[in-house]
Amino acid sequence: MSRPSRYQVSRSRSTLFRTGIVVAVLALAGAGFWYWKGHRGAADEGAFRTTPVERGNIRVAISSTGTLSATSTVTVGSQISGQVLEVLADFNDQVTEGQVLARIDPKTYQTQIEQGNAQIASAQASLRQAQATLANAEADYQRKAALVDRQLIARADIDLAKAALDQARAQVNSAQAQIRQQTASTETTRVNLERTVIRSPVNGVVLTRSIEPGQTVAASLQAPELFTIAEDLSQMKIELSVDEADIGQVKPGQRVSFTVDAFPDRQFRGEVQQVRLAATTNNNVVTYPVVVSVDNSDGTLLPGLTVNAEIEVSRRDDVLKVSNAALRFKPSDAAAAPAPTPGPRGGAGMLDDLAAFVGAMELAPAQRSAFEADLAAARQRQEEMRKAMEAAMQNAQRAGAGAGGPGGGMMVMRSGQGQGQAGASGQMRQRMMERFQQSFAGFFATLDDAQRQAVERELGNLAGARRVTVYRLEGGKPVPVMVRVGASDGSSTEIAGNIKEGDVLVTGERAASR
Repeated sequence: MSRPSRYQVSRSRSTLFRTGIVVAVLALAGAGFWYWKGHRGAADEGAFRTTPVERGNIRVAISSTGTLSATSTVTVGSQISGQVLEVLADFNDQVTEGQVLARIDPKTYQTQIEQGNAQIASAQASLRQAQATLANAEADYQRKAALVDRQLIARADIDLAKAALDQARAQVNSAQAQIRQQTASTETTRVNLERTVIRSPVNGVVLTRSIEPGQTVAASLQAPELFTIAEDLSQMKIELSVDEADIGQVKPGQRVSFTVDAFPDRQFRGEVQQVRLAATTNNNVVTYPVVVSVDNSDGTLLPGLTVNAEIEVSRRDDVLKVSNAALRFKPSDAAAAPAPTPGPRGGAGMLDDLAAFVGAMELAPAQRSAFEADLAAARQRQEEMRKAMEAAMQNAQRAGAGAGGPGGGMMVMRSGQGQGQAGASGQMRQRMMERFQQSFAGFFATLDDAQRQAVERELGNLAGARRVTVYRLEGGKPVPVMVRVGASDGSSTEIAGNIKEGDVLVTGERAASR
């Protein structure tokens, strides 16, 4: 085997050297590209944290706890005293109205009835004796009355006969009254005898049984409780305790979802049936009882279960919503940030919301035509107002530039706007309501009282809605936008105004990277 020449070894070393240089250059280029890409990504990411405007549902709910119970629960007691001979119903037994549940020893009352019957018989004998005496007294009086007219007997004899007759009649009346008294007393005893048989007053299920055979019940001042019967477990109720801060939002008919520890993987439904006025105070906390009706047709739920419930007080479907962080954000250089562009965007947004509300109403074709005509005229006035305001702003900016720059003009405009918002917000809402009623006078003329009230109530809600400034990211800079705030579920809030789905709103500023 021949050895490589000195020229070949030198050429091989030169090739390896050039390869090493190429690899080093490529490595340095890759590292530079990676560094450039990372810094560019951070730059593209921007100096702000953002969240998009989404379309979805907003559900506002109030949480509370309570206890399940039967809609109607009946306590069966005893009106008489005595020893329990039989108990014919037990826990969880299905019972029907009139079914015998227990029996109390009836001997005492049976003996009293026999005694009463004997007293009635004695009173009847006394009555017959008094009636015989009365008949004799009447005959004696008739005879003496005939003799006194012929002056054959003295006047004193007829007076004695009359007194004897009256006395006999009184004895008859007394005997009759004694019979009625004894009869009533016996009837009372007979009623008590029937009460020795304890019957179910309703159809239902026995929840509790508090007696045993041989036990003695004493009904003196209060009837002892023997059974507790739930009338119908297919329909149950929940009694929730709602805080005074939330009770104003709770209304009958609202939907309720709840869970119980016995079935943690299942969610049940109910409906607010009643908001009771009987407030209770515990440790200076005022709560109101709210009754929720529950359908338990399948018999899953049991009386006494603890309930964790949520009352749905408001629900907004298919609305624009954004994270609450976007509503709280204020840029660090807020003083230098441009103010929201003044203009009729608030009114235009109210027009859109009013159109959506009226579109969901059941209106006649003539009513819809009147609304569409008024809506078109209102939109045209809004557009004319917008153009006039833009022209006024341009004139103000030109005048400010001639007097020393646009900064002073913008500062004065923001100051005046802020004072107007702080001092006359209520008057502004009132004027807005009046303006809308005037703009839609033709439409209002076609509505009945119920429809008019519904539209006016919606206008009041739109005019009184809270408005905040959010910052939309445009060209890497936050631009303030005035929006109207609606329902909130604690994490997201409904918004409306000069905003659309997909807009990116600023939620915070990122720390500057070194």
